Amino acid sequence: MRIVRIHEARPLDGYRVQLTLTGGRTVERDLRPMFVGPIFDDIRNDEARFREMRVQGGTLVWPNGADLCPDVLIWGGLPPADAA
Repeated sequence: MRIVRIHEARPLDGYRVQLTLTGGRTVERDLRPMFVGPIFDDIRNDEARFREMRVQGGTLVWPNGADLCPDVLIWGGLPPADAA
């Protein structure tokens, strides 16, 4: 089974993002509830900083070192057993 990861990301208004996954499927997510902790302060408070995201290692990262778990971004938690 192949692990699904993020291939591309496009920031949208309101701290939303459109993710293109390795299998070609696209999903939209509201990331604001995921910005917990001091490392996300600048991102949470400045949409320009939010838009500095890039895809690295199959997940989203920011220049300040912040990142988010790809499973949470894609599945909202652990992937389902039949995910490929």
